[in-house]
Amino acid sequence: MTNDTRYAVVDVETTGLHPERDRVLSVAVVQVDRHGAVSDSWSTLVDPGCDPGPVHIHGLTPQRLAGAPRYGEIAAQLDDLLDGRVFVAHNASFDWRFLALETGRLGRRLPSVSRLCTVTLSRRLGLDGLLPDLRLGTVAAHWGVPLVRAHDALEDATALAGVFRHSLAAADADGVPLPLVACEQATPWIRTRPPRYEGGWLNPGRLDVGGNLVQGMRIAVTGATRLPREEIYRRCHDAGLDVKNTVGRRSSVLVCNDPDRSTTKTAQARGYGVPVIDEATLLTLLAAVKPGEPAPVRVARGRTPAPPAAVTPADGAPPTAAVVPAVAAARVRRRPDGPLAGRRILVLGGPHPVAARARQDITSLGGSAAVNLTARVTDVVCLPGAETEPRMTRVRRLEIPVHTLAELPAIGRVAEPAEEPVTLSRGGVVDLPGDADGEPWTITAAWSWHDAAGEVDVAAFLLDEYDRVRGDEDFVFYNQPAGGGVELGIDGGAEQSIRIDLADLPGWCVRVRVVAALTGDATFGAVGPVQVQAVPRVGQPFARATLDAATTERTMLLADVYRRGSSWRLRAVGQGYDHGLAWLATTHGVRVDD
Repeated sequence: MTNDTRYAVVDVETTGLHPERDRVLSVAVVQVDRHGAVSDSWSTLVDPGCDPGPVHIHGLTPQRLAGAPRYGEIAAQLDDLLDGRVFVAHNASFDWRFLALETGRLGRRLPSVSRLCTVTLSRRLGLDGLLPDLRLGTVAAHWGVPLVRAHDALEDATALAGVFRHSLAAADADGVPLPLVACEQATPWIRTRPPRYEGGWLNPGRLDVGGNLVQGMRIAVTGATRLPREEIYRRCHDAGLDVKNTVGRRSSVLVCNDPDRSTTKTAQARGYGVPVIDEATLLTLLAAVKPGEPAPVRVARGRTPAPPAAVTPADGAPPTAAVVPAVAAARVRRRPDGPLAGRRILVLGGPHPVAARARQDITSLGGSAAVNLTARVTDVVCLPGAETEPRMTRVRRLEIPVHTLAELPAIGRVAEPAEEPVTLSRGGVVDLPGDADGEPWTITAAWSWHDAAGEVDVAAFLLDEYDRVRGDEDFVFYNQPAGGGVELGIDGGAEQSIRIDLADLPGWCVRVRVVAALTGDATFGAVGPVQVQAVPRVGQPFARATLDAATTERTMLLADVYRRGSSWRLRAVGQGYDHGLAWLATTHGVRVDD
């Protein structure tokens, strides 16, 4: 960043956790300079136009919100406060997406060009190894910053500004790069999301001209409507119709008040022969929807998925999951064992196969293979070429012990190894604590690779017992970052995450598959190791795996979170393919437009 970089530290309180359907209740902005010194602060309540949600958390009752401005009345002032500044927040993708969606509903766009997540910055500074969790109150206490009233937007933003000032100083002293993300890389999905269809009726096919709607018909809406889009979706859903945001071969009807207008949906409807009706006709037909044919019940919750077969796919073959036997499942974290127990070791230099083998040796000896240089790294193993690594300067400044590969077995264990995450090798499995209706988990993926030749995109598929999606909306990626209890988070140039709310997954979903894909001509052989972690809603990472791709792969299956009886399990996969993300999506049943 340049020396004149300025920041806007932001906090929002909301009616819920889902930006697509929940609304903003209050906003606070604290402006700081490049050193983190506060120059101004501002906050406001916001009338959401709906129930305020969990009052016991944020304390914003309808009485307190009475007379507050609507979001449209404060949008211009918020733009002025954010303009020309880096957007900073604790879990920044959450706050940014809420504000971006509120602004998008007004037909506008936030002026923020880049953002920074203080949770990611805290993790880069190694605080995840020092603190019980990275919640704002915990991190604030670590830096000695007072936080009097949590979940008050101005109080939280003021405390976060103090945390950010200390974090900036620590990052500067240790040479830690700031986790800046270009906001354009994660454009929020500002479409109104239809209610989830639970599949109660079979799709009877196309609407006949002059005929009736039938329960189970698949319907889409495009263009301006007289009723709010949410109200149209609600009426269709209540009538037993399957409302989608896309038009495909199985669509029954498209609703459009201006069918001559060229949109993606109208063009697709013409191409597939899907009939088009206007809003008035839809409302008339909704008054007499015919009963549909009940869909057969699929019992998926109690099913025990068979372990994926070990195959080497040929061109065009569908992907499989793990390629090595799973290790024994573990239910609780344990103190590590082995001659390198308690060590977190970073490998620098060397050709990819040699470095990958070194990381495997570290894991087999009880150590943990690091991907990035953080405060938790205890040792560095140098292979040929390591002396040219930019990170070596910081290694020497921090006085981290440096070893050769031959010295690795003799490094020795830490006297009192701390409780570490369960370490999984490729194909390893661990039971996630709790039952099938447990709290959210986050699967993070991190790497050290930076190259103009391409970027890493993390995505997820919601899969049924046949390893297929039920609809295109069950593919969560950069253009559709949320769906069915799964949400993509991008809070660092070399770190992305998939948040999975197990209690909010559709009943038919037995597996969430987390994948990564490369843009451009890059391959995972150049990316090197990818570290995958499973993190509960509160606390430290529960399980970790370091996955090394081979040479030419452009997509990689990172992890599966899947149902096993009444519990959920995590499998570290590590299977790569030479094809792109579109091919991978197609093999999982997603319809990909040319």
